[in-house]
Amino acid sequence: MDIKDIQNLIKFVSKAEVSEVKYKTKDFEITIKTPLAGSDAVYAQPAVYHTAPQAVAVQAPVATSAPAPAAEKAETASDDSKYITIKSPMIGTFYRKPSPDKDVFANVGDDVSVGKVVCVIEAMKLFNQIESEVSGKIVKILVDDATPVEYDQPLFLVDPS
Repeated sequence: MDIKDIQNLIKFVSKAEVSEVKYKTKDFEITIKTPLAGSDAVYAQPAVYHTAPQAVAVQAPVATSAPAPAAEKAETASDDSKYITIKSPMIGTFYRKPSPDKDVFANVGDDVSVGKVVCVIEAMKLFNQIESEVSGKIVKILVDDATPVEYDQPLFLVDPS
């Protein structure tokens, strides 16, 4: 299914005045929900099929006579290697809250589990709930609220222990 088909499906759903439509194929699933009685947001939650995470070899830092700030940055980078990164599955605008008057989905120090919504990414006027693919504790939020994000951009660091 290409983007043109998705746009046509969205137009059809809005004209049909139905509250929810699910479309599923072998490797693609989309759910389109339309606003009902006072609701003002449309959420599409794509099903993302991933392969198992693979270990990435980390190169050991080379000892040099660098100034102290550079050494601190190297330590921080090596500390971050023990964390798992939650990345953006799409291009759009990152939001930490479901709406301006609601609480944030997740803060630093919060425990997350697989399937817990950690943020929303708005793309083409659709608000896509992003779920955690790992369990652990959020140690760092890497993106500011209401800023654009790219595909595969790191959003959160999670300590799996």
